[in-house]
Amino acid sequence: MIFTAQVKVMPLKELLDPQGKAVMGGLANLGLNGIQDVRIGKNITLQIEAGTADAAKEIAEEAAKKLLANQVMEMFEVIIN
Repeated sequence: MIFTAQVKVMPLKELLDPQGKAVMGGLANLGLNGIQDVRIGKNITLQIEAGTADAAKEIAEEAAKKLLANQVMEMFEVIIN
């Protein structure tokens, strides 16, 4: 079976997000003042051939750990559809 995995990668909450800060400043310059914080991340879609959804999730998690996310600076979440 083919499963679709969504891998959401975000900077750790403890770390500064320079892209998010730049976007927040840009939004303020546009007059959009109610925004308290902006965090910029990545959304990666994988098409995975596997026997079960659990097996597909394991493959996606391994890909995230080994390549898609820098676990020193980022966290990730895997959702299988």
